[in-house]
Amino acid sequence: MRTEQKTGSSERSKDEVVRRLALAGVFAAITFVAFTFLSIPVPTPGGGKVTVHVGNAFCVLGSLLLGSYYGGLGGAVGLTLADVIDPMYVSQAPITFILKAVMGLIAGELAHRVFRLEALSEREKILRAVGISSAAALLFNAVFDPICRYFYKLLILGKPAAELSLVINVGVTAINSVVSLLLVLALYMALRGPLRRMGIGLSSQEKEG
Repeated sequence: MRTEQKTGSSERSKDEVVRRLALAGVFAAITFVAFTFLSIPVPTPGGGKVTVHVGNAFCVLGSLLLGSYYGGLGGAVGLTLADVIDPMYVSQAPITFILKAVMGLIAGELAHRVFRLEALSEREKILRAVGISSAAALLFNAVFDPICRYFYKLLILGKPAAELSLVINVGVTAINSVVSLLLVLALYMALRGPLRRMGIGLSSQEKEG
């Protein structure tokens, strides 16, 4: 009997992993599309560019719905793939993967470990948890994304171009963060109920806790 229970539990665990990986793939695709087709390029000195986009919103949203590991991975993969296919960004793809994975990790850990998001039922508490978790993750990105890319451009483009690009990147990243935060709040509140009724949205952190 115990053997059967262990077998059943193992199968359910494998099914859950497969389901979460599939959903992470969905978020990777959504994030990729959001960055690739719903973005506004801004030229920078030296022939580069930065982009006004909402890809970060789906990276954070995935972490809120799927947990920091699967959701963060999905968003990071999606934005990294978008860099890989763009000759202007391909050399920065490793930076993108690391930054977006950490951004997703911050959002997911705060939401599910600290605030216990899935256990909340009051709208005000849910909004607070989502808002703080998302804002912290996007603030990390707003600070470290320009800095990391500055040092990259400093080595490749030279100091004058790098410094001017940094100023532009800071402004664009700030805009991305504000827009992404508002979008995450709206989409999470709209999707939370329907996804929970479908059995989606309970993070691995909550199940383990």
